[in-house]
Amino acid sequence: MLFLARIAYAFSWYNIGAVLPLIGGRFGAGTDALGVVLGAFLAGAGLFQVPAGFAAIRWGNRNSSIFGLLLMGGACVLSAFAPDLALLAATRFLAGVGAAFFFAPGLSLISSYYPAGEKGPAIGLYNGAFNVGAGAGLVGGAFVGELFGWSAALLVGGGAILLAGAGVALLIPAETPRDRPRSRGALWLAGRGVLRSRSVWALATGLIGFWAVVNVVGLYFVEFAEKSRPSWGLGTAAAVAAGVVLISGVGGPIGGWLAERSRDRRLLVALFAGLTATFVVAIPLLALGPLLVLLLVLGTADGVVFAVQYLMPAYFPESSGDGAALAVGLINSVQVLVGSALTILFGVVAQLYGFPTAWYLSAFLGLAFLPLLLLIPRLPERLSLPRETPSLPS
Repeated sequence: MLFLARIAYAFSWYNIGAVLPLIGGRFGAGTDALGVVLGAFLAGAGLFQVPAGFAAIRWGNRNSSIFGLLLMGGACVLSAFAPDLALLAATRFLAGVGAAFFFAPGLSLISSYYPAGEKGPAIGLYNGAFNVGAGAGLVGGAFVGELFGWSAALLVGGGAILLAGAGVALLIPAETPRDRPRSRGALWLAGRGVLRSRSVWALATGLIGFWAVVNVVGLYFVEFAEKSRPSWGLGTAAAVAAGVVLISGVGGPIGGWLAERSRDRRLLVALFAGLTATFVVAIPLLALGPLLVLLLVLGTADGVVFAVQYLMPAYFPESSGDGAALAVGLINSVQVLVGSALTILFGVVAQLYGFPTAWYLSAFLGLAFLPLLLLIPRLPERLSLPRETPSLPS
């Protein structure tokens, strides 16, 4: 059920990218203004990742995940009825807040079901579910948007998330009862080791540029094709973007498998992140056929990086047990907040100087932060989170 929830969550993250030209036409908005709408979701997701981590410590990963799904689903439904761009951005911000409360606690819940040495493939598959949902959001969003309008595409996504939230509440068993910190002081004591961790901060900042690269490819490729390659058509552009996202789902399990066997996960993640950023340079230069091949390779590398990134905190001593959601939340918070600013910057640069310049800038930023990964100490290969539940839920 958590995998299905992850698919629905990703569907509503990316379906707006497929109908961005329709939204721009409805409100008379340019690429820079549409970037604010996209950035609003990311800002909500980024600002509330750390509070979501503390919520998981206080109320448990399952309860935090359910709350996040219901909030995100409700906000996505409201966004379908936004009468202007400002209210659309506001509802997308609330959807991002809900996304924050689902993602890290849900990932930590999945991780808790597996022992050391087996977490990587499971986390990779879970992250692959995001790619399935994102690809479906791009294709399904374009299909529904062309037939019924952009509002219908957002409404479908919100409804799917609400159903997923109900499914998690009904089908995922409660976590093992335990004494949890209740006061603010106790919560701070439980989480301060994670918030002060050099390894967590280095992982978060080292992949900031990579995160931004992946995000702008997924959200802006259709807009780029509409403006720069109009002969491709909306459906073809959305299908290409969906293909990139879907193939990332293949990279997830591969990345998890490689990470569990890697002697140095820092270099593994830097290699694939560097390849991803470098490939972006070719987006404005290639014809459709070669570009499709390149983007499929990019998508696979993207899936590897995210799987390794989300596995690594499970091997940091300071983020074991209940601190796992907070560690992942902090990483996501840093990347999403800076990524939201870079998403807006991409739109502004594309509007002022053209899409080629924007793509080149994103590639540079994707490479510029990678040396920070060397601040992470070499990780032991078999340190992990304790199991919190005896078996996988049905």
